[in-house]
Amino acid sequence: MTSVPAHRRTRGPAAPHHRVNASRVSRSAWTALNWLTSLAVVVVMTASAAAMVAAGSGGFTGRACDRAGQPAVTGHRQSQRPLISAALIKALIVIGAVLSAALAFVDLRPPLQFGSAILAHTAGFLAGYVVTVMVVLMSRAPFLERSIGADRLARWHGVGGRVFIVVLAIHAVAAVHSWMLSHWADAFTATLAVLGMPGLVAATIGTVLFGVIAVMSVRAARRSVSYETWHGIHLLSYLALALSFAHELAGPDLAGRPGFQIAWTLLFVFALGLVLRYRVLKPLEHAWRHRLRIERLVPEANGVVSVILRGRHIDELRVEAGQFFRWRFLAPGVWRSAHPFSLSAPPGDDLLRITVKALGNGSHSLHSLRPGTRVLAEGPYGAMTQRKRTRESVLLIAGGVGITPMRALFEELEVGDGSLTLLYRASRADDVIFRDELEEIARLRGASIVWMIGPSSDPGNGMTGANLTRLVPDVAARDVYVCASRGLSRAVRSALKDAGHPPARLHEEVFAF
Repeated sequence: MTSVPAHRRTRGPAAPHHRVNASRVSRSAWTALNWLTSLAVVVVMTASAAAMVAAGSGGFTGRACDRAGQPAVTGHRQSQRPLISAALIKALIVIGAVLSAALAFVDLRPPLQFGSAILAHTAGFLAGYVVTVMVVLMSRAPFLERSIGADRLARWHGVGGRVFIVVLAIHAVAAVHSWMLSHWADAFTATLAVLGMPGLVAATIGTVLFGVIAVMSVRAARRSVSYETWHGIHLLSYLALALSFAHELAGPDLAGRPGFQIAWTLLFVFALGLVLRYRVLKPLEHAWRHRLRIERLVPEANGVVSVILRGRHIDELRVEAGQFFRWRFLAPGVWRSAHPFSLSAPPGDDLLRITVKALGNGSHSLHSLRPGTRVLAEGPYGAMTQRKRTRESVLLIAGGVGITPMRALFEELEVGDGSLTLLYRASRADDVIFRDELEEIARLRGASIVWMIGPSSDPGNGMTGANLTRLVPDVAARDVYVCASRGLSRAVRSALKDAGHPPARLHEEVFAF
């Protein structure tokens, strides 16, 4: 992992017999501790992988088994829940980070001297571990999407990226500094010496690529390029990972220790295997099995169309209301992008429906697609489903085209003796989508709709705690689902807080480039 000698402690001059015995006992205890730590690393990595595989065993169908012991919410259908919780996944990630850092201390002998060498080793192990976790988080594995949600996974990935760049920089600087101290060399000479170690030239190229990706992930840089360009640059992370892997195995921390080399390799293989399975093979499997094509486009409102898709064996997808797919339309000019769109109606008769508003170049171009266009669909993904329910009564809040997943939830959520209310916010009556459908669903289900239409300058249209309490008096006792623009979602969160609504009962997913 690192590029410098480890400054391992060697036995000192001879000492009296009783001190030698004490020293031997101390060294034996330290060796035993090192081996226990090493064993713990392997066990936890294996257990983590096993837990993830077990949790994802239902991933091919997009569902998980019921969580044992989970109390049912009376009055609505008991939904299937993931076997592994977001909190447990987070705990496994932290434990793995601690044990990965502990690998830097294996074979060290007391007394320890903390300095540049140990810092370089520790940061190197952490960098390798963190980048692997980042790959897993964005592998689109169903067990992660169900347990955490796509938007939260993206946020975790973003935090991990910042941590990775920091520890990678620490690793490089500390390695050069340690060489300078141990060889009485200047910075330039030490850098050249470090670059001469096994795999370092390729790893340096990989580091540069990671740096480019980090720069392009800064919000200001992200806004200056198209999504396709940004996504293409991000794909270089796999090349950067491959270039750095040889250094990780051949570096002084893992060299000559085949057990650890195998365990570290399996960790990387597991991460890349998830990517291959769920980002490459699964879409191809869906394409072959379901043969999705555009059947027709239906105008819904100003700048809004519904895309009706026909396929085969659609029931096998087992989609839940509120979930989304990543759609790739195989037509010139749009095939490079996978767009995350929720279903705007439950599947039926081998038909799927999504509804798209022309907000940018990508979504605008979808309005000109022709019937017969082939479509690749990844999914279903998303955790904003009935599985999040904790209360009988539900409030759905939609803003503009955010009605798409809310419309499906409005039709399918089972509330039993509870109340189901849809609050629809739009600036103009012409911006309302699915009015007739929503009113029909409300009539058939005995649900209610609150239309909040008009300019936000009107006090009655303000998304405030007072307005929410006036329109939905028991809002604090309900589960609330939200899909709206970033600004409106922020206002909803603030209004719910003012209304005394617990944040744990607010469910939303945000998709933003």
